[in-house]
Order: sequence, then C-alpha cells, then structure tokens
Amino acid sequence: MRSPHEGRAGRVGALEGIHVVELGHGVSAPFCAKLLADYGAEVIKAELPGGGDVARSWGPFPGDEPHPEKSGLFFSSNTNKRSVTLDPGTEQGRELLLRLLERADVFVENNPPAQMREWGLEYASLQALYPKLLMISITPFGQTGPYADWKGCDLNAFHLSGAGSRYC
Repeated sequence: MRSPHEGRAGRVGALEGIHVVELGHGVSAPFCAKLLADYGAEVIKAELPGGGDVARSWGPFPGDEPHPEKSGLFFSSNTNKRSVTLDPGTEQGRELLLRLLERADVFVENNPPAQMREWGLEYASLQALYPKLLMISITPFGQTGPYADWKGCDLNAFHLSGAGSRYC
C-alpha cells in the first residue's frame, strides 16, 4: 500500500514518520503545520468545539456563500491533516491533547501565551512531560516580555518592528 505522501517516483516525504499536533487557528499555525504535512509529516489538527478554527468563517467560498465546511482559506491551510475536536480548557480535552502529544515529535500552536499558561500547555510544563517534544509557538510579540500578552495583527507587527518607518 502506498503512503499518502508518496510522490510520482514512489518517494516518500522528507518528514515521513514525524508526528505533529497542531492547536492553531487562523493562518499562521495551520499554514506552518500544512508545510510539515506537505513534506510527509502526520499532522493532527485539534479544533475547539463550537465552531472550530476561525478560518472556517473566512472566504473565499464557492458561490460567495459562507459555510464552515467550504472555506477556501481553511481548506488550503489544512490539507493533508487529520483532525479532532477537543477543549484543552476541560480536564477531558486536556487529557486527550496530552495523549496526542505523547506520540508527537512537534507541537505547533498560535494561542496567546496567557491562554497556554491557563491550560497548562506552556513550554515549561510540556517539556517536563515530553523532553524531546519540539514546540513551535507563533505569537505576535513572543512568549515573554512586556508585550507577550498583547493581542496583535499585521498592522501592529508592521509598525512595532519599525518596518512602517522605512524609506522605499
């Protein structure tokens, strides 16, 4: 039986055998995990109950009719992944996520650092449980420091980085 990541010449992806868990939403974490999946990693995307990834509500949509199962952005950022619904804010959801991480090599997330601390899923806690786990946290202002818990978007990052004052 052929691997789902096997190429035309029968080659497997460079990341075949790597297990990734993604707890992300929007674009940054899903796209990061998609790149890993495209190179052969097995990626399991965890979505929160009650609507899932916010990208499900972003277009484009076929016929310009919004539907959570038809978002072009969501599908393009989540190809080659498996998915599960869980709430890490509940004991059962957190336990399920921790069971997924037992087998994982990489954990990709883009949640606010304060939220990850509240869930007990910040790097220090996970590193104590899974010393070999590689954790990729994508946040606007890092994990520590005076701006770590700030919310941010492209406009904030553009100007805070100094890119907004460059001369062309």
